[in-house]
Amino acid sequence: MKNAQPRLDSLGPYPFERLSALLAGIRPPAGLEPIDAGAGEPRMLLPSFVRPALEANLDGFSRYPTTRGSEFLRQAIADWLMRRYDLPALDAGTQVLTANGTREALFAVAHALVNPEAQAKPYVLMPNPMYQIYLGAAVTAGARPWLMPCVPSSNFGPDWQSVPGSVWADASMIYVCSPSNPTGWVAGRDDYIRLLELAERYDFTIVADECYSEIYRDTPPVGLLQVAAETGRGDFAHCLVMNSLSKRSALPGLRSGLIAGDAGLIARFARLRSYTGPATPLPLQRIAAAAWDDETHVETHRMIFRESLAAFFDAWGEGSPPAGSFFAWLPVGDDEAFARAAFAEQAVTVLPGSYLGSAHGDAVNAGTGYIRAALIDGPARAAEMARRLRAVGAQ
Repeated sequence: MKNAQPRLDSLGPYPFERLSALLAGIRPPAGLEPIDAGAGEPRMLLPSFVRPALEANLDGFSRYPTTRGSEFLRQAIADWLMRRYDLPALDAGTQVLTANGTREALFAVAHALVNPEAQAKPYVLMPNPMYQIYLGAAVTAGARPWLMPCVPSSNFGPDWQSVPGSVWADASMIYVCSPSNPTGWVAGRDDYIRLLELAERYDFTIVADECYSEIYRDTPPVGLLQVAAETGRGDFAHCLVMNSLSKRSALPGLRSGLIAGDAGLIARFARLRSYTGPATPLPLQRIAAAAWDDETHVETHRMIFRESLAAFFDAWGEGSPPAGSFFAWLPVGDDEAFARAAFAEQAVTVLPGSYLGSAHGDAVNAGTGYIRAALIDGPARAAEMARRLRAVGAQ
């Protein structure tokens, strides 16, 4: 199409489309049960409250949900955030929105905050490798992505010191993912304090993707709103946090998440969403409220993820589980060749790390040479996968 959106065309296929093309035509061994570790889709037992909550609220499908989210769900989210992060106060009416998972919200936020026609503040900063929604959002919003390499020398987290002052000064927003997808890095208080100081100095928005906040090895990760409150920034200026029930509650099909923080930013984002129309059906909002109110199922899931990571790395024979998330981020050399061989020889699907990184602009793709394996099927399958991956290339 002559008038097609060139920004969208510049993105190319999404990582899982690339993976499907990479593996097309390969027939894995018939005698091996397939292990799909490519997508980060937790496969846990359905929490016990889901069916009763759905059945009790089926009539809600006959009514339009609001794009802000129902009051009962926004209050459940605010209550959870205050409990989890010991926040002194959070106004569910002005500082919380619901989302259809975090994916659509992480994409839409750039379109609410970036002015592609302005010469000033063109940058959107993000980790590299990353959840590719960040890059897609920045490019389609007309921003200039600035990629921060997450490599062994920075413990696989972004190196704030490497960003020039001129880029901070021209930033509209920054995406932070903690715990990180795919590397498992976890932001500390000092990281968030540094970002808050920079955001105040240069007037940009911090968008914290905290989707994996409840999946950790030892200590619960700090959150952006938590550090803001602890440092006297109780209005959460410059801060937006996003989280969902996809990982926390192993309910990716529910498509329910949260957006919270700066009331002014929330109001602006709500205005955009009133036009784009994303809204979770009311019966599903009731399930979501029940999920935010319950911690028992989260603790059970977290223990399974911990055991799965331990089992994988015991069988893998080197390295250690990441501080957060349920991913193994493994150096393998040629990541595409390894992914093809893993599927062809061992019936294991993993995602090449280069598909999660980018060489946009002058950047070096920091995901090249790694694979991401999602440990989402329990400890026994995790150990089996590690043994199979160890055998790749040995035939």
